[in-house]
Amino acid sequence: MMTINSICVCGAGTMGSGIAQAAAQSGFHTILYELNESVLEKAKKSIQQNLASLVAKGKITTDWMQGVMGRIRFTNDLQDCLADIIIEAIVEKPELKIALFNQLAELNHSEVIFASNTSSLSVSRIAEGIQRPERVIGMHFFNPATIMKLVEVVYTPLTNSHTTDTVVALTKAMGKVPVLCSDAPGFIVNRVARPFYIESLRLAEEGKTEMEQIDRLMESTGFKLGPFRLMDLIGNDVNYAVSCSVYDQLDSPERLKPSFIQEQKVKEGKLGKKTGEGYYRYS
Repeated sequence: MMTINSICVCGAGTMGSGIAQAAAQSGFHTILYELNESVLEKAKKSIQQNLASLVAKGKITTDWMQGVMGRIRFTNDLQDCLADIIIEAIVEKPELKIALFNQLAELNHSEVIFASNTSSLSVSRIAEGIQRPERVIGMHFFNPATIMKLVEVVYTPLTNSHTTDTVVALTKAMGKVPVLCSDAPGFIVNRVARPFYIESLRLAEEGKTEMEQIDRLMESTGFKLGPFRLMDLIGNDVNYAVSCSVYDQLDSPERLKPSFIQEQKVKEGKLGKKTGEGYYRYS
């Protein structure tokens, strides 16, 4: 098992910036790579604001905040992406993930681990396109990555035990709870969660009840967020893409057919909190 000292996160969107913050808060030297400078700057401001909020609440000190920020290197230069593990959180297109990992394999040492934060793509398919498939693994965080404890550690038939053991240990070192699972459509959480979202959307499609009523009902039974509030938090684009991916990989069962309501939200750009409107308005 390899000791991880440095982490490179590729993609500075909601998940990527959250993973980078969680890594730096856990004491790791962290690189956050994003080609788009405006997205990178937005991520930096978001992390600073998150930490400043903790300072204001008395949960951390200003010195501790500065230490966390000092452990993160923000860059748009791929040549800077030198680390013991690469965690990608880029767009959900396997060919782009494969290309990124292969580029970084040329730059990094021979033992570097490649971890994908994909929500539902086949990790095996990604591994098959990589120069060293035995060091490819899924490391699926949940939003917000700084708070949510669960991380699905997804191994493929090609992943060796050295890689799996190292990532499990890293997950624990980050204060997270690793759950091992083999590569399968939707892994565990997104497979189990599909009916939660799809049946809620189907009730709305059929006009059986209001979305707000479904959320209130689910929240009254103990769920922190109802399905529509949760989809708005995750992002309708992300949630819809996962539903489509699981549906396609399981040979299109009718019970898991993605919702036309959510498809329409994506087409209209009403993705949830990140765009100011989804099933609810936020601005």
